[in-house]
Amino acid sequence: MTTETKLKPEHIVEELDRVTIRFAGDSGDGMQLTGTQFTKTAAVFGNDLATLPDFPAEIRAPTGSLPGVSGFQLSFSGSDIHTPGDRPDVLVAMNPAALKTNIGDLRPGGLLIVDENEFEPTNLKKAAYVSNPLEDGSLSAYQLVPIDITRQNELALEGLPLNAKDKFRSRNFYALGLILWLYGRSMDTTVKWATEQFSRRPDILDANLRALKSGYNFGETTELFRVQYRVPPAVVPAGTYRHISGNEATALGCVAASVLSGLPLFYGSYPITPASDILHELSKLKAFGVKTFQAEDEIAAIGAAIGAAYGGHLALTGTSGPGLALKSEALNLAVMTELPLVVIDVQRAGPSTGMPTKTEQSDLLQAMFGRNGDSYVAILAPATPSDCFLMAIEAFRIALKYMVPVILLSDGYVGNGSEPWRIPDVSALPKIPWSYAKEGEEYSPYSRDPKTLARSWAVPGQKGLEHRIGGLEKSGQTGDISYDPRNHHEMTLARKGRVDRIASDIPDLEVQGPSTGDILVLGWGGTYGAITSAAENARKNGLSVASAHLRYLNPFPGNLEKVLRSYKHVLIPELNTGQLSLLVRGRFVIDAVPFNKISGQPFKIAEIEGKIDEVLGRSGPYVFEFPQSSGLSGG
Repeated sequence: MTTETKLKPEHIVEELDRVTIRFAGDSGDGMQLTGTQFTKTAAVFGNDLATLPDFPAEIRAPTGSLPGVSGFQLSFSGSDIHTPGDRPDVLVAMNPAALKTNIGDLRPGGLLIVDENEFEPTNLKKAAYVSNPLEDGSLSAYQLVPIDITRQNELALEGLPLNAKDKFRSRNFYALGLILWLYGRSMDTTVKWATEQFSRRPDILDANLRALKSGYNFGETTELFRVQYRVPPAVVPAGTYRHISGNEATALGCVAASVLSGLPLFYGSYPITPASDILHELSKLKAFGVKTFQAEDEIAAIGAAIGAAYGGHLALTGTSGPGLALKSEALNLAVMTELPLVVIDVQRAGPSTGMPTKTEQSDLLQAMFGRNGDSYVAILAPATPSDCFLMAIEAFRIALKYMVPVILLSDGYVGNGSEPWRIPDVSALPKIPWSYAKEGEEYSPYSRDPKTLARSWAVPGQKGLEHRIGGLEKSGQTGDISYDPRNHHEMTLARKGRVDRIASDIPDLEVQGPSTGDILVLGWGGTYGAITSAAENARKNGLSVASAHLRYLNPFPGNLEKVLRSYKHVLIPELNTGQLSLLVRGRFVIDAVPFNKISGQPFKIAEIEGKIDEVLGRSGPYVFEFPQSSGLSGG
């Protein structure tokens, strides 16, 4: 709130640096679409932003029920930001269930916009309200603005040849139009999208555009809002930007790896939340030589990918946690055959089926050790949605250079989240080198590069390079089946040695903040934004706190131990029960402090700040505060 200027006699414009909005409603109310359209508009305007879609796990929960609530949170700013915000400044609740499950997160004094038409006895009962919260004073801590969105939208659509259900479905655009007006954003981006999306359904297009403009005009003419808000564009490096999700960036990174290597990309996958978007995106890119295969199950998907790698292609398979478990036996075959294969795991909350639409980081130990025998693979993890692009390329670079399977550990928060992405100059990206074994030379399938220990790659059809590989142990000299004790010992060490040598081929761990001090906050994956922001805030308050983020998890960066020993305390926040903490403690014998959250939701900045204060003795033990209304107990 830095400036106030007159927009018109009845409206004041207030400038803010950052705003966090959450749209919430029934799973059929179009909240993901509403949030995405506002996000695209903010991106076009030039704001930095981050998003947090929150999907219900049920495919179609009963209308108006607590389990069926869908939410979309976005934070947009005039400066650099790393997270979608701890607590929303604005909550748009389309029904009582949406209010019930989200009101605990709205900051005190925050703006609460509700569709009052939906707060009728049946819906209140479904949400376990004993009285109407719009009337009983329970929302007095917030700026409550009840609007009869459903009725206003019906009036706007009078005369259109649509049934009541179709008219009701467009009310999300009414809410979107209102919020676009409130924050001084143009409708143009949404109008363009809708015109393209509904070009074959002019009646639906007309309904959505009428709803959008009616919501916008309502904001302009109503006396409910005396203030409009402006968030200025962020100052960012020059370039061409687009709004991108982590799964979209992963798909584009895999295609870029195909272009940079000159090898055709094969993707074998079985649909699974939250990794399915990668299959959807890659299936659109056949023009780049991409071949996508939707298999009948996870085992068939990785089996096909291994076949593609044996045939000399860029081989890729993707899944989420339960699918990685199913792929483990075949992944071990890729380890034994020493083939270049990339496995993407977009992690979700487990175990078993768990919470399919919620995020977690609980597959690290499965990726490290979830196979029989001494089975070594490389493991990478992107830190942000846009980082998925570069780390997908890096996964293929390592796989091809070291002839080793690589697991890319994304997660639901990173994969579904989005941010502005500066489109790189593809011509400036380094080529990915690789080579087949040369015909006409004496060939052994396990002849190794002395620097990388990678075996040579011969594909079917190369004259004179016939060979056998498989799951049984092979002789390092001839490639024949071997049960010789010394040979198995040496082959196991060679498979391990390939992964170990990757450490000399990856960047050192970078530290943000002092190079020595009281606390290093170490993280990996989707915890990047909360950790980075919390450490920055701590330094602003005069504390000696640094942060570092691991994008290479096996092997670790070569300087990791030196970095860890430069601080009095090492704090490791994770969305699991302490898996990286276990690895760091075991490898370096350092008393790292685990900070574990297993709720299906990402860390908030304030949570990590609270733990930093605890470790420094500035406060008592930190205890998570979970909103009572976030579960199904109601009441």
